[in-house]
Amino acid sequence: MPQANSVVILDFETTGLSPNLGDRAIEIGAVKLVDGEVVDSFQQLMNPGFRVSPFIENYTGITNNMLRKAPSCDEVMISFSEFIADENLIAHNASFDKRFLDAELERINRGYAGTFVCSLLVARRLIQDAPSYKLGELVRYKNIDNDGVFHRALADAQMTAKLWLHMIEDLELSGITNPSFHFMQTVSKTAKGKVNRLLAKSRV
Repeated sequence: MPQANSVVILDFETTGLSPNLGDRAIEIGAVKLVDGEVVDSFQQLMNPGFRVSPFIENYTGITNNMLRKAPSCDEVMISFSEFIADENLIAHNASFDKRFLDAELERINRGYAGTFVCSLLVARRLIQDAPSYKLGELVRYKNIDNDGVFHRALADAQMTAKLWLHMIEDLELSGITNPSFHFMQTVSKTAKGKVNRLLAKSRV
C-alpha cells in the first residue's frame, strides 16, 4: 500500500483562479518525497502566451519580463508529467492545483495515474486549534523552519512538504505508525467531529 511519506508535493502559480475562464499556469514547483526524504525537485516558469496582470506580478513576484523568456506551458508540462509519473500527489488547497494540472495536461493529451490529498483539509482535521489554515500561518503556528518566501511555486511546495511530514510525524507520535496515503485521504474526508474516533480506531 502506498505510504503517505512517498509522494509528489506540488504548487502552481497562475494568471488567475480558473482555467475554465482562460487562466493559465505561469510556474510549477514540486518536490518528490521517498520515505520522508526529498529526493528530487522541479521548478519552472512557463509562458502562458499573454501578459499577466499587475496584481499577479505583485502577488507572485513573477514579472512579464521573466515570463517572456520562459518556455511554453506545453513544453514545461511535458517535462512535469514525466516528473510526477505514477506518484500520488499533495497540494495545499488541492482543488485549485488539481484544476490547473488537469487543464494543462489535457492540452497536451497527458494524464496521471496518482490521486490527490489536500494538505489543507488534513490540517483542518489534525490541527484543529490553528488560527488559520493558510500555508504561511500553519507553518508559523507549528514552528516549522521557513525562509519567509511564499507565493513562489517551489518555495510553497517545499513548505507544504515540511507541513505534510510534520503532520505524519505527529500521527506517528500518537501511535499511528507509517500512515498510508489512503489513510490520509480518509482523514481529509472525515468530519472534524469524528476524527478523534478515526484516530483511536487506527491505533488499535
